[in-house]
This record gives sequence, C-alpha cells and structure tokens, in this order.
Amino acid sequence: MNEEQKHEYHEKYKIKKQKGEKFWPDEIYKDLLISFAIFILLVGLAAFIGVANEPKADPSDSSYIPRPEWYFLFLFKFLAIYGTIPVLGKIEWIATALVPGIGVGLLFLLPFIDRSPVRYYSKRVAAISVMGVIVTTIVGLTLIADIPTSIGEGKPYLAGMLQPVAGLILPALAIGVIFLAAYFFKGSANRVMIWSTSLFSILIMATSVAILLNAPPKEAAPETQLATTLPEQILAGQDLYSVQCVECHGAEGEGGEIKGVQGLEGKILPPLKSADIMYTFTDETIKNIISYGQPDQGMPPFAKQYGGELGPGEVEYIVAFMRYTWDDRSQLPAEVVKANAVPKLGPNEVPSYDVHVAPLIKRYCQSCHRTGKKNNNYIMDTYNNVLHSGDNKDKNIIPGDIVNSHLIQLINRQDLGKEQGGPMPPTKALKPEIIDIFTRWIAGGAPQTAADAAKVTLPAASPAATPTAAP
Repeated sequence: MNEEQKHEYHEKYKIKKQKGEKFWPDEIYKDLLISFAIFILLVGLAAFIGVANEPKADPSDSSYIPRPEWYFLFLFKFLAIYGTIPVLGKIEWIATALVPGIGVGLLFLLPFIDRSPVRYYSKRVAAISVMGVIVTTIVGLTLIADIPTSIGEGKPYLAGMLQPVAGLILPALAIGVIFLAAYFFKGSANRVMIWSTSLFSILIMATSVAILLNAPPKEAAPETQLATTLPEQILAGQDLYSVQCVECHGAEGEGGEIKGVQGLEGKILPPLKSADIMYTFTDETIKNIISYGQPDQGMPPFAKQYGGELGPGEVEYIVAFMRYTWDDRSQLPAEVVKANAVPKLGPNEVPSYDVHVAPLIKRYCQSCHRTGKKNNNYIMDTYNNVLHSGDNKDKNIIPGDIVNSHLIQLINRQDLGKEQGGPMPPTKALKPEIIDIFTRWIAGGAPQTAADAAKVTLPAASPAATPTAAP
C-alpha cells in the first residue's frame, strides 16, 4: 500500500467516523443479526431434514465403504478422479497431501498475498474469477460424488471418461486462461477473464450434468431398519432374542434342560430372568457375554467380529430387551406391553397367520425351526413353509383338523417320538391363550390373511368342529 492509497483510506475512514458508524454497537449488531439468521437456518435443517441414521459401526464389516460428510465430498471425488489418471495416479501424495495442503495454505496466506485495499468486485476480477472457477468445480464434484469412476475392466464408460474433464482438465484450463489474461491482455484483461470464467463454469456444470445423465443405475441398497427409541430397541431385541437365544434359554428366559441342540443336549441352564443375573450383571457384562460367548460352557460368540451373526447395535438391542423385560427394577414401556399383548378373540373368531400366528411363531418357534438347526427340516419362517415344509409336512399342520395335526399335539405337551418330535417348546409350555390361538387357526383352515379369516367362523360348541363359511 503506497502513500496515496493510505491517504485515500484515512479520508474514507474519517468520513465513516463522522457518520457515526462504530464497531460497537453498529457492527456487532449486524454480526449478531447474521449469526442468529444462520443459527435459525441450521436449527430448521436439523429439525425438518436431519441426517439419515446409520447402523452402529461394525468392525467386522469389510464391505463397508466410509463416506465423508457432504462438505468434503468434492475432495473425496477429486481423489478418486486423480487416481484414474495412469501417470499421476501412482503419485498419490500429490492429491492426498500436496493439493489440499496448498489450498489450505493459500487461505491462511491470503491476507499477506493480497494486500490491496480495494474491495469493490469490479476491481478484483482476477481473484473473483479464480474463486468462481474453484466454487463451480467444487459444486460439480459434489454432484457427481456418488458416480463410480469405472464399471469394470475394458468396458466403455462415458460417465467415467467425462469425470477427469469436469474435475481436472476444465478447471486447470480455466485458471490458466485467467492468469494469462491478467498478464498479457492489459486493456481487455477483465473482459477476457469474465468471459473465460463464465464459459468454463458453464462447461464444468454441463459436463457434470452429462455425467449424471449417463451414470449407471444405482443399485438399491438394502433398507436398514434402525431402532431409535427405547421401545423400538426393546422390540428389536425381543425379535433377535427369539431367533438367536430361545433355543437354549427359553422364550421367557426360563432356562432349563436344553433339548435338540448339538453338543448341549441335556445341559441345564439357570433362568436369565432371575435376580441373580439381572441384579448382578451390568449391561456391559451381558453385552460381552453375548458378543464373546462362553466357550467353556458351550455358548458360541454371537457378535460378527467373533464369528457370530449380530452387529454391535443388535447386541445392545438384546441387552435392552433383557433388562427391561426381566429386571423388576426397570419399567417396561407401555408401547412394548401393548405390542406384546396377546390379541383377544371373539367367541367364534378365527385368527389369521399374518395378524395372530406369525408373531407367536417368531417369538416361540423360529429359534429352533430355521435353516441349519436340528428340526426335522421344519422351517417356520414363511406361511408356505409353516404349512408345507419338514419331514412330516403332511402331518405338521392339517387345516381343519386339530386332532391329527402334530403342531397341536406337540404344543399340548404330547411326545410323538424322535421322528415326530417331543413337547414344544421344549423348556416351558405355552400359555393357554396362545395354545387357543393356534388351535382356532388350524380349526379354521389355517387362513393366511385377516380377510381370509373373516370369511370363516367356528361353531360355538367346539373349535375342533368343522368350520363353516361366514354368511
């Protein structure tokens, strides 16, 4: 800054001071007003848009691809594009350290590099042009961040070939033209820089749009159901416990003699829902037991990182279910109590599989009757399998016949022998109201949907009688 510029600056400062513009309270008021507006904007975004929940980090999931936050997606894409260039891709430190380092360093050094007192945009065309190209490139890279750079060896891929053009070539040419114009086009430099910036910015955005239009269809990711509230976590834990734990510990955590589990046949387990367990074991202790297992006692690990099937969040859901269901010091949320209530049926009402039977099978039967378990090949995961799978598929459920259906005989604690099965569930008899639902369902012809069940009614005398069609 020369003496003439200093003098001009001081004159402007005196004029501003005479008008009464002061740092306090004038400038502070403006800063507070803008800060409050930004704060309201952020609160609105958090309340009405939010961030999609993801499952808890699973250290055993090697297929997971970490993604940065949206404001770093441009750099994430820049690194991916840089890696597609055969020569430059081998020098990774340039893209991973040098280029971002230069960018951050320039931001810190900018006050020392640009010491001009001029702030009016028409007199700062070069700086605004360079920044305009950089911002346009950042926007373009952010838009195409989810587009893969390749789809396989040797396959033509237009969206992949255009990405280096939009993310490297066009921005580099634009900045090069701006610097050349600043040094060689003295009289018309501003005009050349403005036109160059506009043209290259349009080309960058147009190329980015072309990439989006020519991108391969995105594979639908499996929908992840996350339990965010305590009732949801307890119910999710109940479902997981029903599949993973009921086989040995019983649906109600009653323990007892294990039957039908290879290597553990005849072993007697203490009840989980006792004060000895729930009062003395912390949540962390229960979590570790589920995760690591107890090899000396025959319990395998259930966490994925140790060879099981459960992620970290799923283990915590089971712990929440156990704590709030069996620890009398904890109060089970009303939503869970309502969800677990056994539906009350009318005098002649026939239950359906979808509404009444499926939840009971999931809770009391699926732990044993699923693939990979010793169960006479009787898999109870779908309506069709419940009726037609197993070594005794013609006898397990006979619609309309509760006398000869094996399911009814077994849940009433009859022992049909090794080939046919023993009392079910093995550890503890079902409650009478649950047995009644299974009995009415089979007596009514084992309808699948509520609409099918509504077409059938049972005679008042006995549910075992032949059902009649509703008028």
